[in-house]
Amino acid sequence: MAKYIISGASSSFGGKVKISGSKNAALPIMAASMLTDEDTILDNVPCLSDTETMLKIIRTTGGIAERDNNNSVHISLSKPKQKKKPDYELYSKLRGSVLIMSPLLAKFGHVKLPLPGGCKIGARPINLHLKGFSAMGAKIKQGHGYVEVTCKDELKGSKIYLDFPSVGATENIMIAATLANGTTIIENAAGEPEIVDLAHFLCEMGADISGAGTDTVVIKGVSRLHKTNHSIIPDRIEAGTFLICSAATGGEIKLEGAEPNHIKPLLAKLGEMGCDYEISDESITLRPNGRPKAVDVKTMPHPGFPTDLQAQIMSLLTVAEGNGMIVETIFENRFSHIPELCRMGAKIKTEGNAAFIEGVQRLSGTCVKATDLRAGAALTVAAIKASGTSEVHDIEHIERGYENFVNKLRSLGVVIDIKD
Repeated sequence: MAKYIISGASSSFGGKVKISGSKNAALPIMAASMLTDEDTILDNVPCLSDTETMLKIIRTTGGIAERDNNNSVHISLSKPKQKKKPDYELYSKLRGSVLIMSPLLAKFGHVKLPLPGGCKIGARPINLHLKGFSAMGAKIKQGHGYVEVTCKDELKGSKIYLDFPSVGATENIMIAATLANGTTIIENAAGEPEIVDLAHFLCEMGADISGAGTDTVVIKGVSRLHKTNHSIIPDRIEAGTFLICSAATGGEIKLEGAEPNHIKPLLAKLGEMGCDYEISDESITLRPNGRPKAVDVKTMPHPGFPTDLQAQIMSLLTVAEGNGMIVETIFENRFSHIPELCRMGAKIKTEGNAAFIEGVQRLSGTCVKATDLRAGAALTVAAIKASGTSEVHDIEHIERGYENFVNKLRSLGVVIDIKD
């Protein structure tokens, strides 16, 4: 397994960095592109292992899915490939593989897939996805690690209440409902920026969707969709990770191509911690003012503090002045980075879904292991701040979600190498 070798606190951190397209927006939009037979072009698609896996998965269904350069892909699907048993190993690599259920069901009335994989951050059942499909008239069959969804007639519009504002379920139901007969109303829907981007994309294809970004989304079914050219929104989690690096090291950073409105909760917390920031329509400049002050954080569905930045801000709190607390309300197993941070000298105690962090003056470089995507990012932040050299192992998790991460860090002054 490859690893990062990071010389922490060895050089000044700061400069400019261009934020890539959002992985979490690209995956559902790539899946939704299968709704049309025509060639849809997606720009600003980050070149990551997750997006490459999604392209491979689309091709296994009979779709055309090609990257013509580092940031653009072409996708279409006219006829599904009949395969009784899809490749479990391929699908298990990507939680987002579940998103291709909706276009296949909507267009062809049948889909059978392995249950999805992804990061081990807690139970993430797809019952809400299936609840939505069932409400629209589909029949569900599960067993032997697979799920099969069938609708002999066309899907029918329905009112669907989500027990939890699940991002994936909201996306899957939205995609399926675009070609359903009648109107679908999703109540208690997720409102993340990625949901809004998906709705914009679908409407560009000819869908009729309103309310995206609120807790009630209305989709009026149409008979067909057409091709479009769409640019993926910037990655708010990548932007937040670099801002946290800046706050941890004390070096000023300017994010180019970022969307400030997508990371308001983080900016508010960084402001509480003593950082100054300046925002424009497409950039964010952060100016730390010495050692950050400890704060309390509670992860919540959008517009609350995102769970995907919980691990990274915990790294920041380990070197903050005072005592902070983090409460994780989204995933029950998202504290796997804590033992690794403690190996670096952090003082963290946990009680249930709460972590109590006592800030220390400095962390010490050592060998740590990335257990999932965001945990790996958090350990990288800690290693950049720590004294001495750190090895961050199992970086394939990190490479799933951060495009050109090493080169971007190098451009900001970080001394970092990759070794097998």
